[in-house]
Amino acid sequence: MSAQQLTRDTIDIIDPGHYQRNGYPHDEWALLRREAPVYWFGRTRGVPFWAITKHADIVALSKQPRILHNEPRLALFPDEEEASGGVGDEEGRHLLTMDPPMHGQYRRLISSQFTPRAVRAKADDIDRIAREILDEISPDGESGETDFVLSVASVLPIAVIAEMLGVPRADWKLMFQWTNEMIGANDPEYRREGETADETSERARLAALEYFAAMAEDRRKQPRDDIVSVLANAKVDDEPMPFENLMSFFNLIVIAGNEPTRNATSGRLLALIENPDELEKLRRDPSLIPSAVEEIVRWTTPVIQFCRTATQDIEIRDTKVRQGEAFCLFYPSANRDEDVFETPNEFRIDRDPNPHIGIGEHFCLGAYFARMELTAVFRNLIARLDHVELIGPVERLRSSLLGGVKHMPIRYRLRAA
Repeated sequence: MSAQQLTRDTIDIIDPGHYQRNGYPHDEWALLRREAPVYWFGRTRGVPFWAITKHADIVALSKQPRILHNEPRLALFPDEEEASGGVGDEEGRHLLTMDPPMHGQYRRLISSQFTPRAVRAKADDIDRIAREILDEISPDGESGETDFVLSVASVLPIAVIAEMLGVPRADWKLMFQWTNEMIGANDPEYRREGETADETSERARLAALEYFAAMAEDRRKQPRDDIVSVLANAKVDDEPMPFENLMSFFNLIVIAGNEPTRNATSGRLLALIENPDELEKLRRDPSLIPSAVEEIVRWTTPVIQFCRTATQDIEIRDTKVRQGEAFCLFYPSANRDEDVFETPNEFRIDRDPNPHIGIGEHFCLGAYFARMELTAVFRNLIARLDHVELIGPVERLRSSLLGGVKHMPIRYRLRAA
């Protein structure tokens, strides 16, 4: 449907198939920002919701965790029976599904592992992994063809989070497999034949649960310098963390430590391929890499939406929202808001200022790690890249929760390290 034909009654902003076929519905979000920034969307088999698309509104609503709760649902889906991506399990609670004061209490258990100081301590390791990944696809400096997602974008974040957790290198592929199956269970590519989406997601979740339960038991006996040891021995109100919450934490860390960075890395290279002038600008001036990282976070916005539920009647933009009604906060829309960003639909690696949106109370604990990973992989890539081009279609994940690129075939030429 062309932008000229869009109306509030025909837009599609929640169907995962629409995201897979067309990417983000930026024209639809732009229409809502202009005409109905607080819009009641009832055309869904799942929970109807208020669609929130403006930057200022999402920032304001995200700062009211006592009025707008994460429970009973983390995100919204067109069919509530569809797999939720393994991050909203009823069997256990974690940071994304907790509300104050519990959220702060649990966040403090592991926040020391994700401070800027902790990130800087891992800088050399992250840079080494980035170099090894590029050496793997081009050991002597050469031309080649590869699926950038599988050979580069997905390798670095899973390696970093696996090392932080204490997962041995031999099991990193298992982490990647379970993440795909939990997050991408609605996508036929990741669904095992004969299984429903829920069955695939649940099988992967239980396999990861069994794996981390064994790790936690080992770390209670022999603690090490890793996140599994910290959580396995953590106490809440002077009691060990409930088993279900502990397991949900591990699942969340694997998913949140992998998916957003993986998709931002893929999206960044795609944006540079589609904007060759910006790629050349970055080649000429690598000092722009930090601002380019911020622009790619804005441009890709890997988390599409989270849900909040009103705990009381409230009013926003003269619209009355009743207690119990759901909000859907569309972060990519906020990051293209014309009232905040000059030329928001242009990819500019030197954009300044760039106040792309965080996630309020639940600002990503791993944000510093994600930035360092993005910086490391593209600092090394830009230093060696002579040529890159797409040689096939970009395939996207079938999801309205995470904006994912599954496959991106490229032809490249890299200089020797």
